[in-house]
Amino acid sequence: MLPLSKRLVAAILSVFLAVSALTAGGSPAAAQEAMAPPKIDAAAAILIDAETGQVLFEQNADTPLPPASMAKMMTEYLVLKAVRSGELSWDQVVTVGENAASQIGSRIFLARGDKHTIRELYIATAVGSANDASVQLAEAVAGSEEAFVELMNETARRIGMTNTHFINATGLDRADMPEKFRPPESAGETEMSARDASLLAYTILKEVPEFLEFSSILEYKFRERDKDPMLNWNWMLESAAEKPALRQFSYPGVDGMKTGSTSRALNCFTGTAKRGDRRLIAVVMGVPGRTEEGRRFLETAKLFDYGFNAFETATIVDAKTAVEGYEEVPVKKGKARSVPVVTASDIVRLMPKGGKAEITAAEVRFDEPVVAPVNQGDKLGTVTYSFKDPVTGQTVSETLDLIAARDVPKAPWWQLTFRSIGDFFVSLFKGIVNLF
Repeated sequence: MLPLSKRLVAAILSVFLAVSALTAGGSPAAAQEAMAPPKIDAAAAILIDAETGQVLFEQNADTPLPPASMAKMMTEYLVLKAVRSGELSWDQVVTVGENAASQIGSRIFLARGDKHTIRELYIATAVGSANDASVQLAEAVAGSEEAFVELMNETARRIGMTNTHFINATGLDRADMPEKFRPPESAGETEMSARDASLLAYTILKEVPEFLEFSSILEYKFRERDKDPMLNWNWMLESAAEKPALRQFSYPGVDGMKTGSTSRALNCFTGTAKRGDRRLIAVVMGVPGRTEEGRRFLETAKLFDYGFNAFETATIVDAKTAVEGYEEVPVKKGKARSVPVVTASDIVRLMPKGGKAEITAAEVRFDEPVVAPVNQGDKLGTVTYSFKDPVTGQTVSETLDLIAARDVPKAPWWQLTFRSIGDFFVSLFKGIVNLF
């Protein structure tokens, strides 16, 4: 039997470990499980960092699938770009046409000849996923939905969405479009991969972040005579917690982006959440349960939990770091013959907690020749670092500018003259030595 003092210490240690396990969310095994990639009940899914686009999780991410109303993210993006460029204005009034008035599904029941502002139609699209409002916005941008679809596909190619094809501004199946305005069968159907959806969301947040001002609106009354306001289909919004029926789906920090649901697409969602300085983008597609629309938000919550809890920010290369073997670059006509060079910025990645990424290669290129005067901060070349991504295991590369670490003024003529004479005699001496 252990002496009393040792038994006391053992008891205290046992209690400490038990409390620690509970505080950490259970046993060490449970804590380890919480850090493991989640099991997502969806046909496809992806989780990326909104700042860098780094992939943190992916599941069947490159398969084209029906996105349903997630296609409206492209419609909303192009409308915001048109407003920014001055092609449209928020207070501009448009008249509803036949195509918009003929839409089915989620809509605000626009009638042909109705007049509404671009802002009203945009909010109806962002909050209520209104098909009729989306089509009318498309016609306002491009003159017709057909022309707008060409712009959608052209934009998709431009930003690198390689597994995406649009046939309308809404995401509706071709059979659900007004017959008069359907494209030919050869046009196929609207399809998008989970990776492309995340890339579109990433581009939106980079280029038109005001998108979130609209996607975060919880409810909106389109007409004063409407009995009830429309409720945002994104039940995951942080503000949705004020609705008792939606509280179980609300997630801290969620302020966008777009849902989608049809019998062919099942349930889809592209969401974004911010916690502290970190913002994530998650996509789930083909979540089963046609009548259980909330399941897509529960699956998305698993992705956000994983991204926020299992990763930490790590600096792979610090700013103002000298590259080994390339610490200086020669300078012509300068008071000094060389100038030290360092990286202009850093490389920061999200890493699984406890993991690290090792640099496998560094390729340096200098802009030749470097001629004085050189100012501190001038770009003199680049360095491309290669390292293995800790999540995907793939080798990735990132290029940083190399800049001058200090000034090198131009040398006066007399210094250059004496330097040339000195260099002449040095080379002459080396030539004589080589004769022997």
